[in-house]
Amino acid sequence: MSDETRTTGTAMIEALEANGVTLIFGIPGTHNLELYRGINQSSITHVVPRHEQGAAYAADGYTRSTGRPGVVITTSGPGLTNALTGMTNAYADSIPMLVISPGIPTGQERMDFGWLHEVKDQRTAVDNLVTRSVRPGTPQQAIDAIHETFARWAVERPRPVHIEIPLDVLELPWEGDVAPAWPRPHAPAPDPAGLAAVIAALSAASRVVIFAGGGSVDASAAITALAITLDAPVITTTLGKGVLNETHPLAVGEFTGSPGTAELVNGADVALAFGTELGGFARYPEFGGTLIRFDIDTAQLQKNVRAHIAINSDSRLAAEAILAALPGEPGASADRGGAALAQAARAACLADMEPYTGKWLAIQEALRAELPDDVIITGDSSQVSYMGTGPFWQFPSPRNYLVTTGYSTLGYALPAAIGAKLADRDRAVVALLGDGALMFSIQEFVTAAEVGLALPVVIIDNHGFAEIRENMIDRDIQPLAVTLARPDFAALAVAMNCFGVVVTNEAEAAKAAVEALGADRPTLIILEIGE
Repeated sequence: MSDETRTTGTAMIEALEANGVTLIFGIPGTHNLELYRGINQSSITHVVPRHEQGAAYAADGYTRSTGRPGVVITTSGPGLTNALTGMTNAYADSIPMLVISPGIPTGQERMDFGWLHEVKDQRTAVDNLVTRSVRPGTPQQAIDAIHETFARWAVERPRPVHIEIPLDVLELPWEGDVAPAWPRPHAPAPDPAGLAAVIAALSAASRVVIFAGGGSVDASAAITALAITLDAPVITTTLGKGVLNETHPLAVGEFTGSPGTAELVNGADVALAFGTELGGFARYPEFGGTLIRFDIDTAQLQKNVRAHIAINSDSRLAAEAILAALPGEPGASADRGGAALAQAARAACLADMEPYTGKWLAIQEALRAELPDDVIITGDSSQVSYMGTGPFWQFPSPRNYLVTTGYSTLGYALPAAIGAKLADRDRAVVALLGDGALMFSIQEFVTAAEVGLALPVVIIDNHGFAEIRENMIDRDIQPLAVTLARPDFAALAVAMNCFGVVVTNEAEAAKAAVEALGADRPTLIILEIGE
């Protein structure tokens, strides 16, 4: 067959193009070759990671940094199951991702024939871990599944979707035209009665506080204006960092679950929660005010803590509607002492973090002093991330801090940084993580070198799984399997066609990171702090 042969596989790639896809992460295999025929005929850039888990993490990093859904192609069986951890992580953090894989031919499901890469029930297995797994039965259904996925993301909680194409369907000839992308549905806005209840509550309040979660990252401008108008301190989740510039006087920071915010929240008359599960709200048992929640997902409106007013709405549309409906002159600000309250709460939160300040603050301050203000930092399930970057780094805008949260997987930071850097090669992107986490995906240095990314990767080398080692000691358990034999990291980086630099302090690490931004390949920067 010639390169101009058209099959279901090539038509699916055309459908991805119609929906604005310009980058795909994937690894070719025996059963997905028709998709690769389509990529060859398209304008889409393809990047091959060295493991499908890295493909999912890279697509995730691309999405978090841009807001555009990431796309992954795997082969059947092990290719797909390798990607499952990254897909489940994206589900936990509400990241839109489309994963396309082949599946067992029509009529052979659950037959246990010993077919290459056969899984007992691949679609059902994946469906239990992501938003949905779809198995189209015809070429047109396969194309429609792509269009439907992108259309639904416009109004649904954005989470991963898997499309499994039976191999016989994937290879069928295609002679039709691929329709344009489906019209995007309009996201929900607050209903008039709900909005009136919100305005009534705010008009009677003397103190208001705002929670901003991952579902509000595209509402930054509106929530910032609303916070200023209401003179309301803003507390963010990890995924909501930067929704309000974290150097703003009203910014408390990423301390939703910190006891340091208790006085602030418990003293509020109204709490506005945008796009967040409010998992840390149980820290405020004395809160006696009105909790108002805004979420695009109706299932989240009463999750963890019951709302007094629940509004099914896109966060941006909700904040804009409140601003427009508030009484008084447009742009006029209340005087509720918000800045003083926010800074007092932040000081209390930082005091709570004091046990970790000496260990994790210095590297954050050194890097932040040298790197551009709009740098993207990718983190991992590493102490330097959740005890360092999260609480201490003040980001000016959302989508600047990419890190795994609820699922708390390891190995995320490096491939996520690759995805973010590929989204914008001119943007400064730095991965900052621990040595234990890096070893889960260190092979992706080869990927980053192959595509020529100027990518600093800073590791804090504490010889393995330091937190688990500390947990064992705290429980009077002899540490086991937590102090790890490590490679010569610098030499390993060089062997993968990257640069490797050993530094002795945080200032040297920051200087090396700045130099690495101008390199023609990735640089691994190793700061050893020992056990």
